Amino acid sequence: MTDTPVYRSRRAYLMALAAVLCWSTVASAFKLSLRYVSPLQLVTIAALTSTFLMAAVVSWRHKWGQVPGAWRRNRRWYLALGFCNPFLYYLVLFNAYDLLPAQQAQPLNYTWGILLALLSVPVLKQQLRRRDLLAALVCYSGVLVITSRGDLLGMHFDQPLGVALALFSTLIWCCYWLLNTRIGGSAEINLLLSFLCGLPWLAAALAVQGSWQWPPLAGWFGALYVGLFEMGIAFLLWQGAMTLCTDTARISNLIYLSPPLSLLFIALLVGERIHMATIVGLFLIMLGVAIQQGMLRRLIDKLHF
Repeated sequence: MTDTPVYRSRRAYLMALAAVLCWSTVASAFKLSLRYVSPLQLVTIAALTSTFLMAAVVSWRHKWGQVPGAWRRNRRWYLALGFCNPFLYYLVLFNAYDLLPAQQAQPLNYTWGILLALLSVPVLKQQLRRRDLLAALVCYSGVLVITSRGDLLGMHFDQPLGVALALFSTLIWCCYWLLNTRIGGSAEINLLLSFLCGLPWLAAALAVQGSWQWPPLAGWFGALYVGLFEMGIAFLLWQGAMTLCTDTARISNLIYLSPPLSLLFIALLVGERIHMATIVGLFLIMLGVAIQQGMLRRLIDKLHF
């Protein structure tokens, strides 16, 4: 039997692990691609690739009939979503990666969950808990450790603009996530329509920039990889895992494998020497996320501390 609970659970875990593996490679892919293309070129090629992928998925799942209705109901939201993602979010994020070492830009991107909890207080009228404040304190202390390379007394930042852009990208992603909660329906249709609404913004940015310099083959491969895996396949795999699994909490915990794996790939593929400050800072960031999600308390209770 191929539809037993055990089979579905194993399939969900495999899909989730595949998604985590995809996300673990993208920081290296960003940095390697930016050796050959500009941030605007990277986001444009990647967004086009992901748009074609989502169109293929919508065709494969026979959902084109749902697209006009989704557009009529939510076109204002899609226009806002398209501006946030892919246009503004990835343009800001790729500029951050262009300025910072990958080992700095990648951990800073994980702080978006903490920022989302803080933004949910004024935006969604949720209550601010002491746990959220503690999580933010721990998480952003990790940011300071990473960006200062452990020199907390000197507080010297090599690329303050890059740090600001990386943190700003987390704010954009939070706005995108909050806007996305306003829309129901098919995830792939939502992503397709938001990306279609983001392409005109990218076209306008290219027009303002001026002449397009044809990227080398390595630049094309990198941008295609980002579009397929960061913006498309990983999302679909994760969505599939969430649909199949019976224990979403256990599956969700697999995402914590991504940060250390990502650092490993950065060291092996990009060739960066990983600093101890990066490891300590990343640990603090992930500890802050665990506190915010209540995982640390559940672990302590389980161990009977």
